[in-house]
Amino acid sequence: MTPRAKILVVEDEKNIARVVTYTLEKEGYQVSVAKDGQEALDTARRESPDLLVLDLMLPGVDGLDVCRQLRADPRTAALSIIMLTAKTQEADRVVGLELGADDYLPKPFSPRELAARVKAVLRRAARPELPATWRCGGLEADWERRLIKVKQKSATLTPKEFELLRVLVEARGRVLSRAQLLERVWGYEQAVEIQSRTVDLHISQLRQKLGPEGKRILTVTGAGYRFRMPEEDAT
Repeated sequence: MTPRAKILVVEDEKNIARVVTYTLEKEGYQVSVAKDGQEALDTARRESPDLLVLDLMLPGVDGLDVCRQLRADPRTAALSIIMLTAKTQEADRVVGLELGADDYLPKPFSPRELAARVKAVLRRAARPELPATWRCGGLEADWERRLIKVKQKSATLTPKEFELLRVLVEARGRVLSRAQLLERVWGYEQAVEIQSRTVDLHISQLRQKLGPEGKRILTVTGAGYRFRMPEEDAT
């Protein structure tokens, strides 16, 4: 966990704001609350939090517009954002991710999952950045806009699949165990059998979506997975 990271919770429903605040403070974070979009914008610019937990359905300035304005402002462009959405807001989730939100969590959610998502997003923000655009064979990635192409055709990845690919690429050919992937992508500190199967399932789905480039994700028996980097292609 990032020590004493500052988190701004943007939520107009008092009960939800109270649960989120309690959950995050229990994890050791500094938490402040904004009740509407304009207060969120003002507080984010004034206090420079490390992460925003942002409800989309807000009075006045809605969550999507908050996200849009924060990403357009150099003072807050790098702020990590996790959206809270109703299950019926699939279109808004897509728009939010396109605007640059780092992750989303549908309501109702478990406090444990929220804490794991926050931890994972903060950890990603602390990692060295990859080049904004990256190519490897027929695979192209725009990490900032979260766009993936295979042989110039768009590949639609879920947030977890996207992060899984990014973590594997960041390892630069090193083997990552299932426990390491669970910790870096899902935020889980300990691996159990069902969680390990989740990694295997996501790897399988990611390979399928990457088509011929999916063969770059190699299984290392008894150890985990690694990504075959472009410099290995000539060997």
